[in-house]
Amino acid sequence: MLGICRGRRKFLAASLTVLFVPAITWIYLFAGSFEDGKPVSLSPLESQPHSPRYAAWSQRERESLEVRVREVEEENRALRKQLSLAQPRGNRSRTYSMEEGTGDSESLRAGIVAGNSSECGQQPAVEKCETIHVAIVCAGYNASRDVVTLVKSVLFHRRNPLHFHLVADAIAKQILATLFQTWMVPAVRIDFYDADELKSEVSWIPNKHYSGIYGLMKLVLTKTLPSNLERVIVLDTDITFATDIAELWAVFHKFKGQQVLGLVENQSDWYLGNLWKNHRPWPALGRGYNTGVILLLLDKLRKMKWEQMWRLTAERELMSMLSTSLADQDIFNAVIKQNPFLVYQLPCFWNVQLSDHTRSEQCYRDVSDLKVIHWNSPKKLRVKNKHVEFFRNLYLTFLEYDGNLLRRELFGCPSEADVNSENV
Repeated sequence: MLGICRGRRKFLAASLTVLFVPAITWIYLFAGSFEDGKPVSLSPLESQPHSPRYAAWSQRERESLEVRVREVEEENRALRKQLSLAQPRGNRSRTYSMEEGTGDSESLRAGIVAGNSSECGQQPAVEKCETIHVAIVCAGYNASRDVVTLVKSVLFHRRNPLHFHLVADAIAKQILATLFQTWMVPAVRIDFYDADELKSEVSWIPNKHYSGIYGLMKLVLTKTLPSNLERVIVLDTDITFATDIAELWAVFHKFKGQQVLGLVENQSDWYLGNLWKNHRPWPALGRGYNTGVILLLLDKLRKMKWEQMWRLTAERELMSMLSTSLADQDIFNAVIKQNPFLVYQLPCFWNVQLSDHTRSEQCYRDVSDLKVIHWNSPKKLRVKNKHVEFFRNLYLTFLEYDGNLLRRELFGCPSEADVNSENV
């Protein structure tokens, strides 16, 4: 931090020198070109040989002036070189997200400018070649088909290396491993985790959701993923990205205090309990949160003993609720109800939910506002929505997209051998 501040002080000092040295020099020269309030031309075309001023301006003085001008120019070049060297390296090798989860790119631009000039400690949100970690639970033929479409939408927009952590059964693993080996996309790593071995962790929870037992496995990611992995973006398979996933990764920098979960508010009235008579949902904070997109701070969750926290909550609620209706989402919301400080609420465009009774239209006014589209209804593409035709065409674009066209290098990032490994 101290080195960065010193570098910026050098940067500012060099900038001031570049500005003021030529200015002072030219003021000196220009002032010397006046006598008795009358200007003297320095141009030989304007000066006449018979002029007394010209006679007074000796050959020696002109040569001296030319030498001084050349010296000033050399000093300028040297100072510009020093200025470029004094500029912090990170400013040349890093990239800023123009989103950072705020939805206000103008404010962010202003913040970046202010941070560069006044806050020595402010760092860019995402390194240019920083690896982004994504976890997905997928099992069976249908899930594989959905996750392929999701992955293609992520790869299409991405500008960073990606590491996918796929919790998959044997069928999904075979399909996805073959697919990624065929595509040979640079700067992408795939790790598989055996979903069948995780069943015992969540099989004791009765679940009525159409996702079945696999819909509960996001609860055990703190145990499943590598212990040295600090953060991860968790996605449902029925997600389509409409922007660079690095913008979502940048939101981790906004977490404060004990915030360990980044979630978008639920966009239906499900947790309000007013959808039909005798509707009794699991406890939730207000409208509750949708778990189709989750930012997980794994290191802090482990320190908080997340495993014990969600298990105790699930056991307590199941005594009266008997089963979950929305799989892991019910349990996440019950935990948050008791511990609201855990959540950083994401803007709703990070999870535009196309379910029945949705309020998703309040999340966007134009195509540019869309970030993530979530088909969180059993009806999937047949769901009723004002703009469903647009969303359907976006999904079908990636469904039919040739994965071989995603085989592009990341400019400026080290070209390392990509790894398709198995981590079971």
